[in-house]
Amino acid sequence: MRLSVIIPTLNEQEVIEAQVRRTASLAGVSEVIVADGGSADATVPRVPRLPEVRVVAAPRGRASQMNAGARAASGDVLLFLHADVRLPDDAARHIEAALVDPHTVGGAFRTWTAPDRPTWLGPLLHLADLRSRYTSLPYGDQAPFVRRAAFDALGGFPEQPLMEDLEFSLRLHRLGAIARVPARVRVSGRRFVVRPLFFTALVNVFPALYRLGVSPASLARWYAHVR
Repeated sequence: MRLSVIIPTLNEQEVIEAQVRRTASLAGVSEVIVADGGSADATVPRVPRLPEVRVVAAPRGRASQMNAGARAASGDVLLFLHADVRLPDDAARHIEAALVDPHTVGGAFRTWTAPDRPTWLGPLLHLADLRSRYTSLPYGDQAPFVRRAAFDALGGFPEQPLMEDLEFSLRLHRLGAIARVPARVRVSGRRFVVRPLFFTALVNVFPALYRLGVSPASLARWYAHVR
């Protein structure tokens, strides 16, 4: 298995260097591709210059950035990782075990959301992790991975303004099984701590509305309004 990790970024100068260095050092990771959407800060200069690391420029938007990273990747398995989500040390082993079954086209990890510094909201952040334990359709914060052949068959992520991860999972599910591996990624609770009500709505209410048929364009307008 050749595993390519794709990290979409936009103004992530505070976390990108540590994220890339750690991810590139993990056993089984063949390459790390940072797909930047035009950061206005020092994100790109802070990406470590390592042989297994590349930076690609892409139009702003998580879907278009992840698709650009996928086009530049050489792996037969693609993993999409948020800049503030940390993979377990043995992530590649779990992925390889999940993909032993030829009917499995992709998968994802469970989440463990934790604050970057002590806060009274800490225990409440784990409510966001319940979704990852029971859903069969992974979201972007679960470090979803997919066989390259399946990704290409779907034409990549749909380039829509919001819920591109859920729509991709819905389409992927039609191709085959999606595994939920018995390991957790650590998700930074930084955004929840700053705006707990907004991000609780984002991870719970918006997906439900999308499944009920509300268009991505409408959700994006609401997102921009309440943000």
